[in-house]
Amino acid sequence: MLIDTVAWVRIEGGRILCARPSGKDVFYIPGGKREGAESDLETLVREIEEELTVLLDPETVAHVGTYEAGAPGPPEGVVVRMACYTAECRGELTPSSEIEEMAWFSYSDRDLVPPVDQLLFDELKSRGSLV
Repeated sequence: MLIDTVAWVRIEGGRILCARPSGKDVFYIPGGKREGAESDLETLVREIEEELTVLLDPETVAHVGTYEAGAPGPPEGVVVRMACYTAECRGELTPSSEIEEMAWFSYSDRDLVPPVDQLLFDELKSRGSLV
């Protein structure tokens, strides 16, 4: 089974924005699953507005990479695919009711995110983007 997601890569000062959804104990790169026939861009813009109340500028969206890894926990055999994008935003980052907490993670926080997010952390560290 494949879980197809998109994520927003927002880095400031060598740290990446992560969010912990309400009722969860794990932080994720902000984003989520597509609905119906949504494109990556449509999913990204919708999810980020829903989660963090900012509007992404579609003109500035750039693909960072796409990563795949096993989903944490049962059931076995579930794979998460995460297409990651950067983009400029308008508004103030504010967690919505879906998000319990936001945090800026450095590479040393890598173990606090799921396996697919860890692949992104590794890539960003190798590029010199994460401290």
